[in-house]
Amino acid sequence: MILVTGATGTIGSELVRLLTARGEKVRALTRDPSAGRVPPGADVVPGDYRDAASLRAAMDGVAAAFLVGVPGPDAQHDEALVSAARTAGVGRLVKLSAIGTGDPDLGSFGGWHVPGERAVRGSGAEWTVLRPSSFASNTLGWAGAIGAGEPVPNLSGDGRQGVIDPRDVAEVAARALLDAGHGGRTYTLTGPEAISVPEQAAVLAEMLGRPVTARDLSPEDTRAHLAGWGLTERAADDVLAGMAYVRAGRNALVTEDVPAVLGRPARTYRAWARDHRAAFDGA
Repeated sequence: MILVTGATGTIGSELVRLLTARGEKVRALTRDPSAGRVPPGADVVPGDYRDAASLRAAMDGVAAAFLVGVPGPDAQHDEALVSAARTAGVGRLVKLSAIGTGDPDLGSFGGWHVPGERAVRGSGAEWTVLRPSSFASNTLGWAGAIGAGEPVPNLSGDGRQGVIDPRDVAEVAARALLDAGHGGRTYTLTGPEAISVPEQAAVLAEMLGRPVTARDLSPEDTRAHLAGWGLTERAADDVLAGMAYVRAGRNALVTEDVPAVLGRPARTYRAWARDHRAAFDGA
């Protein structure tokens, strides 16, 4: 049995689909089983990071688990998951982290996943840590602005990032959960090129055949934008520091970890956009 936490999220939902398609026994953990859909064959169970009993029940009989904490400065979520996994004797853990974790130049933002990574490495299980760069799917949030003919919000200026297709992250996670040879590894997962927000907008403009421009947000506008995401003031401060890091060109990293694990090139942002064109055509 493989447990996937965050099973209705961007990576978790794709990972559940991949694993069930391969005929694996999958248990999908979500706070509200009625709120999301999972493929037939997956066992959906409720669980909350603040409810230790629900986590222990979800981990019972599990051989490998994919761990997704709640992004933010509160590290208790990851630690609760690892504690439940240790109690249940789960033998293999794959932790979803983030690029730049532990980099002191990222300040508190770079520390969000440090306790979780530490907990996984000290769990006694075989572990793998995945540190993906910015997700291509983040630009789905631009659909409304594009449909209204407005510039898309740009929090990172001309800073480039190794934008990655979430499907590649899920595929790497599946390999780490199922295959030998990934224990004790930390993979930094990127797409094949470093690309900025204006360059992503240009890809969408070319694909859609109409202008798509980007508008730089001031720190004040960025803070208001983040508040709209429901972030606390402390979390918003951390994200602002992270965006300054990107603006300065510090996250323009491209690695070969995806090709090394999957045996094929990482998908480009253009390929992701082509496959998700309907989300923008309907805007």
